[in-house]
Amino acid sequence: MDLGLGGKTAVITGASGGIGRGLVHEFVAEGVNVVLASRDEAQCKEVAASAPGPGATLVVATDVTDRASVEAMAGRANTEFGAVEVLVNNAGGVAYPRPFLDKPQEELEWELDLNIWGVVNCTRVFGAAMVERGEGSIVNITSNSALVGEAGVQVAHYGGTKGYVMAFSKALATEWGETGVRINCVAPGWIVPWEESHVGKGSFWRKYGYEFFGTPEQMKEAVESGGELFNVGNQPIKRIGRPEDIAKAALFFASDASRHQTGQLVSVSGGSYMF
Repeated sequence: MDLGLGGKTAVITGASGGIGRGLVHEFVAEGVNVVLASRDEAQCKEVAASAPGPGATLVVATDVTDRASVEAMAGRANTEFGAVEVLVNNAGGVAYPRPFLDKPQEELEWELDLNIWGVVNCTRVFGAAMVERGEGSIVNITSNSALVGEAGVQVAHYGGTKGYVMAFSKALATEWGETGVRINCVAPGWIVPWEESHVGKGSFWRKYGYEFFGTPEQMKEAVESGGELFNVGNQPIKRIGRPEDIAKAALFFASDASRHQTGQLVSVSGGSYMF
């Protein structure tokens, strides 16, 4: 579909992950010039090389928890593509799932840095330029873990950080409403990559996900054979969510098709969360 985004520039953080890959592919297919920002530069290059076009890509190794690193990435983006009209704050994650009282301090701080400071740093850097120009769209990828108690079991702190992102997005959407800058959220439910290789080394799938839940191929086979699959059985829509499902929602919020919407949240979760 043509959403009128051709030729625009978007920064996608966490571009090396499963959802990041889906975001990059769908945005590039719409003709958007995409800056892939992640600490995993090698995986981002593979994602960029596999993107279908016609949009161009630029890979910039970036640590979103480091303001200086974000500023350096913004400089390269502006030099290569010009003004950044869309920011997708996708970088985030769980250090390791465990009961809250058993969680080491370093894991708490890691999740705070990535899920909160990463969003704050990128929003301040790119949002300032958007406000100055009087236009722009920020899409924050949050999580059903902040919406459904069951989805936050063993990841309560992570769910809390994503709850911050949602509250932050609404408050800032109100503050910046008159400037022409819109801020909306997409909350993924159970989203599975198509292949094991579609995620970078820092992905939770690599750290523990495939061990806990099985490979994408195993999950696909379980659904097709009518077997029970983690999370899918609790969804009204009995299918595995895929990265492009998140990307299509993000594209809508990035485009003028949603020009009268700000401070909104959509859960892309097969109906596991409903307002």
